[in-house]
Amino acid sequence: MDMNALALEAQQVIAMRMMKLSVGGPKGAKEARRMLTEKVVAASEAGMKLATGRSGHSVVKHYRRKVRANRRRLAK
Repeated sequence: MDMNALALEAQQVIAMRMMKLSVGGPKGAKEARRMLTEKVVAASEAGMKLATGRSGHSVVKHYRRKVRANRRRLAK
């Protein structure tokens, strides 16, 4: 269930980010930098969780929290 929800929420965030990036300008550049930074940090956090014996489910829950926060921020 969490994987399905993550997939749907991530697609919504991708669509909203693409709209923001397509406008360009300083806001688009800021979003591009933010997106890249978030992805590197999220991948590192996921790797650490798995390396320390946490479950894949905990990684998915963590990603969902991050994706939901982005969806709320981008929807404003």
